[in-house]
Amino acid sequence: MSIDLKKVLKNKAINEWRLFWLISIPMSIVIAIATMNTDLSTGEGVSHMIGYSVRWAIPFIYLVVAASSVQILFPGPFPMWWMRNRKYIGLCFAVAMAWQGMFIFVVSTFLRDYYFKDIYYFRDELEGSIGYIFLAAMVVTSFRFGRKYFDPMQWKLVHKGGIYFLWAYPFSVYWWNLSYATPRPLDYIFYYGGFLAFALRIAAWGKKRKQAAKKKSPESSTPLALKTLGGAMIVFGLIASAIGMHWQKPISAFLTGKPWSAELELWLPFWPFEPFLALFIIGLGTMLVTKHRAQVETKIEAVRLTD
Repeated sequence: MSIDLKKVLKNKAINEWRLFWLISIPMSIVIAIATMNTDLSTGEGVSHMIGYSVRWAIPFIYLVVAASSVQILFPGPFPMWWMRNRKYIGLCFAVAMAWQGMFIFVVSTFLRDYYFKDIYYFRDELEGSIGYIFLAAMVVTSFRFGRKYFDPMQWKLVHKGGIYFLWAYPFSVYWWNLSYATPRPLDYIFYYGGFLAFALRIAAWGKKRKQAAKKKSPESSTPLALKTLGGAMIVFGLIASAIGMHWQKPISAFLTGKPWSAELELWLPFWPFEPFLALFIIGLGTMLVTKHRAQVETKIEAVRLTD
């Protein structure tokens, strides 16, 4: 007896608000139990819960980032279900982040000495605050009562910018964990999960570029030189993404060698963007691989010139 996947994925129990409750309620119960088993009177205990709650949130933002790309690259019932429920997956992320926000409030309000001595760092505070502003704006504008105050361009700017920023924060954190700390298995999972989510976006963007070029000019093609160079850059970017711990120190020293750059590192989020360099290279390589040029019938043109 075969299973009709399309029919299964249309079941109300795993769609929209029911999916949200199906995920967010058990997740909140688990976090609440962990909270009751943690001594929140100490800075270490609250700090543990800050990290614990955000680890619940990270997979959801990665799923949101990858949703549209999977639908483009691998169209089918499951990617369609994933894309259809992206909003509710994002709201599950918001629930986990609300727990983290509560723990941050507790430690910064009631354990201020510990907070400013062991946790507070201006750039981290800046990145975190911007992330929460984006998150709040995205949640409010996910509903009709908030969306009506934004035109389509503003709404797209808030949501796309927010998704990228909220993805960038945990991705960069775990990139640095692999470069500086003694990595744990979870560090590898969250780093490569974030890398895969964005790499899928690059691949989907490349596919759309290729399709658009073919639609505009069916006879178009990518010059072999660009294909070769672009392919080499993609391979180089993939290798660089896996060995960041080996090139991080010299690249960081080079990029922050100037006084103005070192100053920017203190307050500009993610500067000088080392975690994202490999993805940038892959994106540039994808652009070259998908850069089409209309084929010219040289013999016909030559005849025309001689007429």
